[in-house]
Amino acid sequence: MSFTNGFILTNPTVSEIELRIGGFARWSSCDWPGKLAATVFLQGCPWRCPYCHNPHLLEAVTPTVLSWPEIEVFLKRRRGLLDAVVFSGGEPTLQRDLPAAMKVVRDLGFSVGLHTAGPYPDTLKRVLPLVDWVGFDVKAPFGGYDELTKTPGSERKARKSLLMLLEAGVSYEIRTTVHPALLTEAALQTLKEEMAALGVQRHKIQNFRAQGCETPELLTA
Repeated sequence: MSFTNGFILTNPTVSEIELRIGGFARWSSCDWPGKLAATVFLQGCPWRCPYCHNPHLLEAVTPTVLSWPEIEVFLKRRRGLLDAVVFSGGEPTLQRDLPAAMKVVRDLGFSVGLHTAGPYPDTLKRVLPLVDWVGFDVKAPFGGYDELTKTPGSERKARKSLLMLLEAGVSYEIRTTVHPALLTEAALQTLKEEMAALGVQRHKIQNFRAQGCETPELLTA
């Protein structure tokens, strides 16, 4: 018997899935609107958005806090009590075994949610048939992406992923975080017009959260 983060593990699974897990919320009512979910926060993200409130999840090589088999044990005990499992991050599509983990979740009877910004379109294409809902972060108007993410090529990948999501017919919510130092009113209006032109129906504008942010100039602006 072992003890990890309050879980008593008496029946380890035989899963060989490997995920780098940076955090785990045993229940959440906000990570998937309308669902009671467990949220798995996966380690690693290729982008460096200044307003990030989970900077501890950015580096893929940070030591993990839980293993996927431990998460499986927990989920097996919560069948009938939770609606869904959300994979968040970091950027979950960075991880090779994400599709296999999602299949396990579906086989256990849970709905599957995903938080992503779309930096890995090929992985997103693989997991879209396995997900029931996607929270997709749109960072800026197309044309201002690379400056915000500090990553060349991010705009092309995000646009490709967004179009793929919209074409897939999967339930979604597009989210944009706004800090006036990063996204002006004019830029936000341009973004809204771009989303409307693409046929986006659900676009949530959310204010910057200071909690967790490590960019000093955003905290004093």
